Amino acid sequence: MSGRQDVPAAAGELSGDPVRRVTQYQTAGLNARLRLFALLEAQGVPAGEADDLVAALEAGAVAGAQSEVVELDGTAPAARGEAFEDGWDDGVTAVSQALVRIADREWARRGSRSAGAAELTVHLADIRQRERAGLERLEAFVRETVLPRTHPYTTERRRVLEALGEAGGLCTAHTRNSDGDVLVCTLDAGHYAPDDKPPFKGGEPGGWHKAGASIWNDSGAACTPHTAL
Repeated sequence: MSGRQDVPAAAGELSGDPVRRVTQYQTAGLNARLRLFALLEAQGVPAGEADDLVAALEAGAVAGAQSEVVELDGTAPAARGEAFEDGWDDGVTAVSQALVRIADREWARRGSRSAGAAELTVHLADIRQRERAGLERLEAFVRETVLPRTHPYTTERRRVLEALGEAGGLCTAHTRNSDGDVLVCTLDAGHYAPDDKPPFKGGEPGGWHKAGASIWNDSGAACTPHTAL
């Protein structure tokens, strides 16, 4: 994730990579904040009042995210065991508390910004730097803490690699199960061998694709072959 340029996304051009998409949102937010200050200044809104409005909007947005995170408490898959559930809930609590601190910080900054163009530019540059630093810390946490805890060839590991932008070496075949959920193969790209029949009870899936307990080949009506993407 590091080393990527922050290029604003045009409408309908958001990245499929979740982490890069967050960067796009951050860039769009910075541009919107600058535009809002300029519009409020043009309308004669005092700098302090403009600061209050922007700080309230940002604190409110973070508070909204915190409310959604809190709802994840107690939603860990029961099949993963009690230790997993405890870790899940602890993680939800940690993220929730961090979001509250961020909302407090944004609220406390009311009236602390200058509407002067030069000082505002410095202010936005500081925000951009802090957000980049936060993104780098998030990447380090995911890479050093989350990724090692995932098992090879699992959906959880695939999602982590996608978040890191490193899922290019994985198979792209996908299908839909009976519930309508999309399953994406978790094996390495190039594993597929149509003539290699899978042992259904244990072992490798051979010429079939695999996601969790599900295996499938490219011939099913609901399947998108690995060569299609």
